[in-house]
Amino acid sequence: MITQLLAVAAEGAAPKNQFGFWEAMNQGGAIAWSIFGVLVIMSVGSFYILITKLLEQQKVMKQYNDVRGNFWRANSLKEGATKLEKNSAWRQLVDDALMAEDQHGKMTDSLEAHDWLHGTLARSESAINAKLAGGLPFLASVGATSPFVGLLGTVIGIYRALINIGLAGSASIDKVAGPVGEALIMTAIGLLVAVPAVLAYNWLSARNKRIAGMLSGFSTDILANINSDGAVKPTVAPAKAPAKPAAAAKPAAAAKPKA
Repeated sequence: MITQLLAVAAEGAAPKNQFGFWEAMNQGGAIAWSIFGVLVIMSVGSFYILITKLLEQQKVMKQYNDVRGNFWRANSLKEGATKLEKNSAWRQLVDDALMAEDQHGKMTDSLEAHDWLHGTLARSESAINAKLAGGLPFLASVGATSPFVGLLGTVIGIYRALINIGLAGSASIDKVAGPVGEALIMTAIGLLVAVPAVLAYNWLSARNKRIAGMLSGFSTDILANINSDGAVKPTVAPAKAPAKPAAAAKPAAAAKPKA
């Protein structure tokens, strides 16, 4: 019983920590919490874009394997288009190429079919690349501005520390620790938000360039196939034949009895 009373008395006598994160933010007031909220929104938005764009890129790259494996085995582009997923980037290129081929037959001027098809496929590629790049400007903006948003909190915290020093007439640690701690916290949070956003932007941009190269190569193959009336196709590895089940071992012939 006495031990418990001593422990409770020791806890009550222990000084309360007034320089933690929440204490520093509460001392900063509405301005500190507003800046913190802006940085949290930037961070959540960055990770949301990173995850959604990564899943979108993975889907496009996975569909490209179907293009290489199944599409070019078809007898025509129309037949091959039925083997692609609807609303996919690769299906869009094929549909736009077929539509451009049909539209060129209705034209009355001397526009070359190659130029018309090439321009149509280029516009289709640009639309797909623009969709894949959606959200990346937000990552770039967060990476460029979040350190300055954190710096704004830092400046305000230092300003408050100087005011406390002027009011107290001395630079005692209890007067400046809270505002200075708030300033350092804001700087750290700004950097923690900026670094993942910059890394995500560079990584997703590099993957988009890789996809753009795939789209460009696929468009070139489609154009060559149309201009050659289906004679020119990329080399496709033959489909693997399904493995045959192993034949059951025949039972050994029973030995005939001797006469």
